[in-house]
Amino acid sequence: MAESSENKPLIARKSVNLKGGVLAPGDKSVSHRSLILGTLAVGETAITGLLEAEDVLNTAQAMRKLGSTVVRQGEGRWSVHGVGVGGFAEPSGVLDFGNSGTGVRLTMGAVATTPITTVFTGDASLRRRPMRRVLEPLALFGTVAETREGGLLPATLKGARHPVPIEHRLQVASAQVKSALLLAALNVPGRSTIIERAATRDHTERMLKAFGAAITVEPLGGGAAAISVTGEAELHPAPIDVPSDPSSAAFPLAAALIVPGSEILLQNVMLNPRRIGLIQTLLEMGANIEIQNRRDNGGDEIGDLLVRYSTLRGVEVPAERAPSMIDEYPILAVLASFAEGPTLMRGLEELRVKESDRLAAVAAGLAANGVRYTETADSLTVEGAGPDGVRGGGTVATHLDHRIAMSFLTMGLASREPVTVDDGAMIATSFPNFIELMRAIGADIGPLQP
Repeated sequence: MAESSENKPLIARKSVNLKGGVLAPGDKSVSHRSLILGTLAVGETAITGLLEAEDVLNTAQAMRKLGSTVVRQGEGRWSVHGVGVGGFAEPSGVLDFGNSGTGVRLTMGAVATTPITTVFTGDASLRRRPMRRVLEPLALFGTVAETREGGLLPATLKGARHPVPIEHRLQVASAQVKSALLLAALNVPGRSTIIERAATRDHTERMLKAFGAAITVEPLGGGAAAISVTGEAELHPAPIDVPSDPSSAAFPLAAALIVPGSEILLQNVMLNPRRIGLIQTLLEMGANIEIQNRRDNGGDEIGDLLVRYSTLRGVEVPAERAPSMIDEYPILAVLASFAEGPTLMRGLEELRVKESDRLAAVAAGLAANGVRYTETADSLTVEGAGPDGVRGGGTVATHLDHRIAMSFLTMGLASREPVTVDDGAMIATSFPNFIELMRAIGADIGPLQP
């Protein structure tokens, strides 16, 4: 996001009877990939439902600087005239991705095997996030990168002039790193294989297949897989209809579960099996969630979620579920606060390297609002206080993290005292109409008046 010299604090107050239909914003993961793959195809890719938030708009601007024609044709309707694999133009300026780790890492992969020099940067939050995890494996193709000490942005990438195919076993369970390597492999002679040890988001694999790439996925057991791509690919345009983002839908969903008298219908939500860990966990906690109207959307399942106020119970969330819900742990921690009994969440080490140290930020937010917890290097246990047991009344430091802001504003809708977040400006990076949408179903959220 664009950095602001002035914070915009927000406050959420106890609410009742949230009602109505909700169409959450388009999926961020699919939106980024549709712009990048549209640029790597030859011809026009038509996109509907694109998330028009700062993160995605920064990726759109980066694709323009790399030579593609990206045009907004109406609300959520975009077209991309691509340059083809290996057809990137060397940008005359820096590519600024604001707050988006997905945008910057996937674009690094896309340009890594084209012989151009590209400079990447982002906002204060993104400049603190680790890039070695993607730059080091990209170097196997022959890419050369220069960064600040510690592998931090800004970074200058010199694309490989004579890239070589690779076989690489991922060291972290990261869809971003996996996707960057798959995109880099598209412009390499021969076949490259990426081995992941745990199942992560597979949007890139599904979309590459739709765009005509020669890609195979061989299951290796236990969630591991070998993904192989044949390079020197010629991608063709594929129409993309972006479904609602389950990570964004999680906030109105959570509000309906903890605000008494609530019943909402979340429409057109992505139900990809690698994205519904939160729903699975909430059902185990006793949440009243009905999945209706399941249907296929370009290889991904979507559906509508009827959500009603529920009495939740604490559960243990296994570590192997983390990749399918890594962005949803902050809001799960909030929900766990209102549950009966403890909720133990394992396998959270990846939260340490998100927009903020999300695990520490969540813990601090819980403490500020009177919720007891235990934090370790890779786990969080929240001691649930029951439906009316969360005190609230705290001010939460968001650390430029949109999900921390939205999670604790959701807490304030059901806690005894209002909850304030120190800054809500960064919410626009993923959910630009968050306050408007939440108010429309009856949530009491707004600016903190001086």
